Amino acid sequence: MAEYSRVLLKLSGEVLGDDAGCFSPENMRAVARVLVQVAQSGIELAVVVGGGNIVRGRTHEGHRARADVDQVGMLATVLNVGMLRFYLEDLGQACRVFSARGVPPVAETFYRRRALDALEEGQIVLLGGGTGNPFFSTDSAAALRSIELECNVLLKGTTVDGVYDKDPNRHSDAVRFDSLSFDEVLRRNLQVMDQTAFALCRDAKMKVMVFDLTRPENLLKVLDGSMTGTIVEASAS
Repeated sequence: MAEYSRVLLKLSGEVLGDDAGCFSPENMRAVARVLVQVAQSGIELAVVVGGGNIVRGRTHEGHRARADVDQVGMLATVLNVGMLRFYLEDLGQACRVFSARGVPPVAETFYRRRALDALEEGQIVLLGGGTGNPFFSTDSAAALRSIELECNVLLKGTTVDGVYDKDPNRHSDAVRFDSLSFDEVLRRNLQVMDQTAFALCRDAKMKVMVFDLTRPENLLKVLDGSMTGTIVEASAS
């Protein structure tokens, strides 16, 4: 796992839940075990967590203002990092929980230097609350924090094993890309992440790795090189 010294993982909220409820103890433990293994390998790890296991904003909009619905969605992500912290601490892993807007005592307000200090001390940094603003997804929060925290790569876990030229769940002839440049993604109109997040990564030359996170242990395989996803960077190899 020597290629990366500091990474940011975008973790979907759905990974933490199951069909029976918002929080699956089994799934939370599985995710926590893998995160601890990453930290113990010497890689500094920050994690942006979504809130989709609790509330998906766009499905609840209807007549409600998006700005109001998004505020509830951001609170859902804080609940997720607060819960995940318990499972990490059960395994003896030190961690620090931040939110774009502080929600004491669950999460402190995000300050870049405090988060960097925590990473350098070997703590896992959990990041909730999105960007703190409506109309920005947790993809955007992941892009922003990965740049602020000077990470080597943004790891975006999805339900497929990379970026395809079309939806592989609907098209059997879909072709997966091993690597892409930011320009190629734009030219092909590929859906790597939302456009705001993508623009942030492109402008900051932040490498993005898209991979299958339906099994938490895949994170370890991506980091040790035994499994690949799709790499998006300034110039594809």
